[in-house]
Amino acid sequence: MGRAAILQMTSGIDPAANVATITAAMAEARAGGAAMLFTPEMCGLLDRDRKRASGKIVTPDKDLVLATVREAAAKHGIWAALGSLAVENEQGKWANRAFVIDDRGNIAASYDKMHMFDVELDTGESWRESAAYQAGEKVVTVATPLGLLGLTICYDIRFPALFEELGRRACDLIAIPAAFTVPTGQAHWHVLQRARAIEASAYVLSAAQVGKHEDGRETYGHSLAVDPWGDILLDLGGEGPRLGFANIDPGRISKIRSQLPSLANRRKIPNSTAQ
Repeated sequence: MGRAAILQMTSGIDPAANVATITAAMAEARAGGAAMLFTPEMCGLLDRDRKRASGKIVTPDKDLVLATVREAAAKHGIWAALGSLAVENEQGKWANRAFVIDDRGNIAASYDKMHMFDVELDTGESWRESAAYQAGEKVVTVATPLGLLGLTICYDIRFPALFEELGRRACDLIAIPAAFTVPTGQAHWHVLQRARAIEASAYVLSAAQVGKHEDGRETYGHSLAVDPWGDILLDLGGEGPRLGFANIDPGRISKIRSQLPSLANRRKIPNSTAQ
């Protein structure tokens, strides 16, 4: 049995303030018996003003949040799954990148968000993530104290092929950190999270941004822990920042996969021609 901590945040435009929240949560999570802390998407900097944000988006080796979290992980002896940071990638472009830090402060894995959030909502909200960020191309899993972890970020949740691959790799848990809008969260957040857990017969841990942010946006919150049967173990609500805990039981995973072996029964769908 392992224990995960999930941090719900209202990240702002100052990385130093955001990382202070994260490192305080790391200490609290470790004191609460957690082996890992999970944070939301864009936990280090949430700023839709790209001109203002540009001076704070740097390569990972120069990123204040990443460096500080690595130090805190070693200090407190806890793993951290940073939902994502805005960083400059190897091609000099921006990436929405998740990092997994081990309890010695080493970077165990990183993942670049594959699916860019390019939408027009009825509320008038317009988002063009692809205008600033380069999409990732690799599926990433990493061994952690809680089991084999599959990495995804926010809008990825709407693309089943990614989760099918994570299921094929027999992930024990999947991280879906997010900064969901309120309209899409109210409509789809819970049902999509539960569906992804059921499909993969895995735990889903989804740390989320919440509330009104300095850059003017509003996010849905409701950070979740969902078990492999689709039962919600933890829901941090939509009122504000919070830290919560969920237990990860490997026996629960194996029991469900034995009772309902959908991963083992999966077949390749043949190509078909419409008649």
